[in-house]
This record gives sequence, structure tokens and C-alpha cells, in this order.
Amino acid sequence: MAIKITDECINCGACEPECPNNAIYEGAVDWKASEGTALKGMVVLSSGLTVNADAAQQPVSDDYYFIVTDKCTECKGFHEEPQCAAVCPVDCCVPDEDHVESEEKLLEKKAFLHNE
Repeated sequence: MAIKITDECINCGACEPECPNNAIYEGAVDWKASEGTALKGMVVLSSGLTVNADAAQQPVSDDYYFIVTDKCTECKGFHEEPQCAAVCPVDCCVPDEDHVESEEKLLEKKAFLHNE
């Protein structure tokens, strides 16, 4: 299951540098699949979305930090627990029930993102 940031976010930014996949962005900031990953050229993300890895994508939220589900691996293969949730001072980094993935799928996503 991916992690999401709720609207209780205070925009402190503590989570952003902790993400090993660069899946966390400040509100209203465009994101790229290539940022923090080894992705290049046209790629099909885990959601089925086909994008140019270097092309800017629309922000998920304009008001507070957000996590790009296609880049979130819950830190599997990097850490024992999601680092965003571990450092969040208001506990707004929570499991996203709309994007449930097994540990195996999360590790496959990590391998895809980092060409392993």
C-alpha cells in the first residue's frame, strides 16, 4: 500500500528529504518520474500511466505536500518503515487504502524505479 499525505499537513517539509524515491513534492509543484529514480524516456508506471520520465506532471495537490503513488514503495528495500511517516510531526503520512500493494509488488516497483 502506498502512503498518502492528508490535508492535516502543516507544510513543514520534514518528509520530503527522507524519501529514497523522491516521491514527495511540495504542494503545487510539478513532479517528474525521473527525479530520484533511474527512469528515462517513455515509461509505463505501476498505475498504467504512460509518461516521458523527464516531462513535468501536474501536482497531486496544490495546497500541501503530496506523494506520487507511482513512485512510493513505502521505503521497502531501503528502510524498515516509511520514513515520511516516521518523521512527520503531525502524523499525516498514512497508508493509502486506495492503493494497496503487496510487499512483493512494492519491491518490484523499487527495482523498476532504480533499474535493479
